[in-house]
Amino acid sequence: MMTRFLSLLRPAAAVLVGLFLIGCSGASSDAPIPIGLNLELTGAIPKVGEHSQVAAEMFVEEINAAGGLEVGGQKHMLELAVADNTGTAEGATTAAERLIADGALVMIGPNASVAAVPAGAVANEQKTPMISPWSTNPATTLGRPWVFRVPFIDSFQGPILAAFAAEEFGAERACVLYAADSDAPRGVADNFRTAWEQAHGAGSVPANESFMTGDESFTEQLGRIAAADCDVLFTPQYYNEVPLIVRQARAAGLTIPIIGNDGWSDPQLLELCGTDCDGTFYGAHYIAAGATGATKEFIDAFQARTGEIPSDVGALTWDAMRLAAQAIQNCGDLTGELDVNRECVRVGLTAIRDFEGITGRMSFDDEGDPIKCMVIATIEDGQASFYKSACP
Repeated sequence: MMTRFLSLLRPAAAVLVGLFLIGCSGASSDAPIPIGLNLELTGAIPKVGEHSQVAAEMFVEEINAAGGLEVGGQKHMLELAVADNTGTAEGATTAAERLIADGALVMIGPNASVAAVPAGAVANEQKTPMISPWSTNPATTLGRPWVFRVPFIDSFQGPILAAFAAEEFGAERACVLYAADSDAPRGVADNFRTAWEQAHGAGSVPANESFMTGDESFTEQLGRIAAADCDVLFTPQYYNEVPLIVRQARAAGLTIPIIGNDGWSDPQLLELCGTDCDGTFYGAHYIAAGATGATKEFIDAFQARTGEIPSDVGALTWDAMRLAAQAIQNCGDLTGELDVNRECVRVGLTAIRDFEGITGRMSFDDEGDPIKCMVIATIEDGQASFYKSACP
């Protein structure tokens, strides 16, 4: 696999690494195909970027070991560029601009919505296909024909989890706790609350509490939640924030079910929370425990390489890379014109139907969002396991 590294000195937060140096305007003959990775390698969620990068590298190595990706009867090696967006809007924008300027045929990432939404604006303006493996904010793709994603979106996730909470626990009153300054948690919380109130009426969310990213004490919010007499607590946060919330909720005397979103779905949650998170539930894109077929093969290969179970974002990145490769192959041929090739890949993505990914079967809708099912996971004895599927 070809990956080259370059550090850029500038005051902006993002630092780019692994930039390819392509001496032509696009892929032609047997020239390598450049794919850009816009990832969260530093900042608040570096494990997200790490697992995403590993999955992408595994895919490229597998393709290149077989002689390259066959497009129109000609095999092309895949070449990666990796840009650290630091998990910020500024970093993601800078990374996207540089990857696109340096000739990426397609960009994978960013993952976090706070980075993916602004990067998607750049990709759409520059007419470069972008696939986010993990961003669930509807704004990432909305009105942007050049931007696609692999995960289900917040407007699906919130209502599905609300329905699960009501049906599974007979809940009529739900409380919500979320980070007001973080796009994905805020978006899921808003959609959950709207769906809940539509189903159960005004006042059925008696405590809608928020905090700021980085806060470590939720005593006041949890006190109001405890006083609200709710049947369930919904907290759509990232895996690194969940342990503090759950422990403080239990310490505050809350014994009600606690439910989370896909931000929980990372092996590090289990390391950080252990049995303290027993009895909780969350939405996920896949569950490693009990996996079979191609999903198990990916998990085994990832674990052999890193010693770790791949998180959701690792599995979703594998699917994102496969989708990009299929779209490139759908072109039938690659010219020497980068703009033409990018348009061909975009059209190729829109044509994909019933894609069998390791995170489930999916097709793209008109907004570049997948139509697919959600996995509901539960934690017992400090381990996550499949609980049930929830489909649109």
